[in-house]
Formats: sequence, structure tokens, C-alpha cells
Amino acid sequence: MNSISKYTKFVPYLYFLSVISYWFTDINRHEGISAYPILLFAIPLIWQLIKPNRKLNFSLGIIFVCLSSYLILAYLSDLLNIVNWTESSKRFLFYGGLLVIGNFVMSLWIVRNSIKKVF
Repeated sequence: MNSISKYTKFVPYLYFLSVISYWFTDINRHEGISAYPILLFAIPLIWQLIKPNRKLNFSLGIIFVCLSSYLILAYLSDLLNIVNWTESSKRFLFYGGLLVIGNFVMSLWIVRNSIKKVF
């Protein structure tokens, strides 16, 4: 059990790295070489895995909480029918709801790690 709790602090970073790699792969199929700047988003996350820094950890957590809050507002506007969406957009937003919830939980996990533990 000790070994599991030792590695749980890396779960949010691995989650965001998997989202970035999926995003890069999907864009790379359609756009080609113009998808490579997406990989720049992975640099701070990889840095946190290699050489953890408490200030960078807190900054990443706050940034991801803000972005996730924005995603939650966009998702709620869809649920409340504030903006009219096409059917394909609604289907995309339904599956994106899981991503929105996952992003928010993982970003709160990063903030909790930076507050509770000395990284």
C-alpha cells in the first residue's frame, strides 16, 4: 500500500500528458506538421515528473483550475441551451463532459499536492 500512495502524486501529470498526447495525435492526423506546437504544453508536466518544483506545481494547478472552470461554464451553457448547438456538437460536448470533470478533478489534485505536501 505504501508504494501505491508513493506514486499517486504523479496521476494528474500522467492524465494531462495522456490528454496532450491524444490531442496531438488527433490534430496530427488531420493537420500534419502544424500539430507539433501542442507538444510544448507537455514540457512543464514532464519537468514536474523529472524534477518536481513546488512553485511550478502550484502554478500549474491554478492554471488548470482556471481552464477547467472555463470549460465547466461552457459545458453548463450547453446544458442550459444558452447557445444553440448542432447535433454533432452536442454529441461531442456530451463526451467532452467526462473530460471536463476529469480536468477539474485532476487540477484540484495538483493544487492539493502543492499545498499539503512538500514536493
